[in-house]
Amino acid sequence: MKHLKSRALIVALPLVLSLSACASHKYVDDKIATANGRMDQQDAHLGQLDQTTQEALNRATAAGKLAEGKFVYSVVLTDDSIKFDTGQAVLSETGKQTLAQLASRLKADNKNVYLEIQGYTDSTGTDAVNYRLGTDRADSVRRFLNGQGVALNRMASVSYGAEQPVAGNDTAQGRAANRRVVIVVLS
Repeated sequence: MKHLKSRALIVALPLVLSLSACASHKYVDDKIATANGRMDQQDAHLGQLDQTTQEALNRATAAGKLAEGKFVYSVVLTDDSIKFDTGQAVLSETGKQTLAQLASRLKADNKNVYLEIQGYTDSTGTDAVNYRLGTDRADSVRRFLNGQGVALNRMASVSYGAEQPVAGNDTAQGRAANRRVVIVVLS
C-alpha cells in the first residue's frame, strides 16, 4: 500500500508541476498581453500628440506668413517731438500736436490699421520703475490718440522699460533719446 502511494505520488508530481507551469505561463501571457495593450494605447496617444503638435506648428507658420508684409510704418516720438522728462509720462504741447497730426493721417488713410504703442525709458531707476514708466508713457499716448478719434480696440500699449536703448545712457542727450515712445502701425 505504501508502495502504491509512492508510485501515485511519483506519477502525480510531474502532472501537478506541469499544471502549475501552465498556470504560470497563462498568468505571464495575460500580463504580457495587458502590457502590450497599454503600450499600444500609449503609442496611439503619442501619435495624436505628434499630430496635434504638427498642426500647432502649421498654424503658427501660417500666422507668421500672414504677418509678413503687414508692417506699414512706425513713428518714433522722442525728445525732439515729444518731451518726456525724467520719471514723467506727461505729453508736451508739441507732442500733442505731433500725435494730432498722426491721428489725422490715420483717419485720412481710412485703413483698418492696428497700433502697437511701445514705451521706453532711460536707465535711470530700477527695472520695476522703468517698466511702469514705459507703460505710463505708452498709455498717455494711447489715451490722447483715443481722444482724437482713434478707436481703443485698434491700439495696444507695451513697455520695454530701459531695454533696447537707441543711445548711450551715459550722457543727458543719450538718456533723453531713450525716453521715447514708438508707434508701430500694422495693417
